[in-house]
Amino acid sequence: MVIDKATFKEFQIVGKVLTDHMYNTSHSGNISMKSGGKMLIKRRGAMLGFLEPEDIIETDLYQQDSGIMLSSTETEVHRQIYLQTDAMAVIHAHNPFCVILSLIEDEITCIDAEGCYLYKRIPVIEVENPAGPTDAAREVPKILKKYPIVVVRTHGVFAKGNSLIDALQYVTGAEQSAMMRYYTLLLGKPLKRDLSQEKHFSEW
Repeated sequence: MVIDKATFKEFQIVGKVLTDHMYNTSHSGNISMKSGGKMLIKRRGAMLGFLEPEDIIETDLYQQDSGIMLSSTETEVHRQIYLQTDAMAVIHAHNPFCVILSLIEDEITCIDAEGCYLYKRIPVIEVENPAGPTDAAREVPKILKKYPIVVVRTHGVFAKGNSLIDALQYVTGAEQSAMMRYYTLLLGKPLKRDLSQEKHFSEW
């Protein structure tokens, strides 16, 4: 498969941001883009921060083909997100602060202005096998029908977007909100202003 330069550049930029910000280890995480009845997705075992054109695998959206042998182990999760939501691009990352908060909370309520504007709250779901694709493929799309990002407890985030750059905004923004919430919890002091209470985010 020959990938056009603009598409590959977007894969490169997003992959590098994810690893440079330590949202993923050298080989973890996966990113994809919908292209007609096909999906372009990172090759299994490829390093996100150092992608080459041959690291982008094309596979069918509606049935398994030979591409599944080379594509990410999370391919089925990406496929189900495309089939069940309006996603045009999907990112899976292991955001540290999102994962940490998923261990103690059932949702991440944003307390910073930017997070309140973009997400309000970030759902956390629990599946029996967090690192395997089967349970996530069943449960993640249900949440992404309503929200741009979801945290799988102990594992990481899945985010959708109109493009990889768009989805990246949700991944990085959610991690910033989670980091602020985490450090605020460490202080152990009441908030002077809690936007989540003002906006009644529990009703969203």
